[in-house]
Amino acid sequence: ALSDLIFKGAKINIAPSNFIFNIFTKSDYNVKLIPNAIDLSLYTLKKRKIIKPNLLWVRSFHKIYNPEMAIYVLNKLLVIYPKAKLIMVGPEKDGSQAICKNLAKTLNIRDKVNFTGYLPKKKWIKLSISQDIFINTTNIDNMPVSILEVMALGIPVISTNVGGLPFLLDHEKNALLVDPNDILAMTKNINELITKPSLAFNISMKAYKDIESFSIDIIYQDWVKLILESLDK
Repeated sequence: ALSDLIFKGAKINIAPSNFIFNIFTKSDYNVKLIPNAIDLSLYTLKKRKIIKPNLLWVRSFHKIYNPEMAIYVLNKLLVIYPKAKLIMVGPEKDGSQAICKNLAKTLNIRDKVNFTGYLPKKKWIKLSISQDIFINTTNIDNMPVSILEVMALGIPVISTNVGGLPFLLDHEKNALLVDPNDILAMTKNINELITKPSLAFNISMKAYKDIESFSIDIIYQDWVKLILESLDK
């Protein structure tokens, strides 16, 4: 296979997630795990003791990330919490943002959704302070940096269990996981976090503890060590 020509010929392959590491290991490639890193100094942990139905979604608007699911989830949630709101941060990629706007209008909840478009990191982090639950609706994924970022911010995460996400997120430990496009399950889990703030607090604090291992200071040392070892050989 073409992939064998590339990866088996490499001195070392670097996997940015346990998901990719597992795939490469099964393919018998020489691989080392050095995960994606974030600069924790850019994120301020907020310990949320009370959870409100204020949802945050951060991703490019592309069909593989299933942004329409977020609109449907909000629509269900509004039946229980009429004051629920959703902020969707991210650039348009394939027309999905327009589809989501039309869907929200059709469902008569357009005033409940704030489509910000692309925002620089500092701006969406500032915006996130008022949001209490992060929803990730993707159908395909590896280890999205947006998930790492909200874990660093102390926002409890509810995500689909696709691709590499179960390698990063542990159900009822540092996040809540649902099957792809399971709108009812995601809505139920949102309600669970609102009615059981101690659960939301516990998973968000566990998530923050877990994210410390992705600090750029730690990952930088892994790269330095790898480079120095390669030079010695």
